[in-house]
Amino acid sequence: MAFYLSTVQEVQTGIAGRFKARRLAMNLTQRELAARSGVTWSSLKRFEREGLIALDSLLNLALVLECLDDFDKLAVEHQPIPAAQSLDALLTTPSLRRRATGSKGRYHGV
Repeated sequence: MAFYLSTVQEVQTGIAGRFKARRLAMNLTQRELAARSGVTWSSLKRFEREGLIALDSLLNLALVLECLDDFDKLAVEHQPIPAAQSLDALLTTPSLRRRATGSKGRYHGV
């Protein structure tokens, strides 16, 4: 079980604060950033105030603010380093799953 030191709301407002700081560092007004990104001004205002925004809008803002590559680091596959064991134990460690179980190519509930 994972334990987190931040709440979802804290992460949201933290991201919004960093985006706002980046916007200001680039000397852009909210209206300028909204126009360049295609995100409505009201959505940008709500994002900076409450941390709420659609994913596609967030990515469009990131593109204009030159931080889109940062999203490549999200949800990367984590491979824990095993503790020191015998060579036999390391060789018998099961591999990571690559696919969920279930009906391949079928839609459920149809």
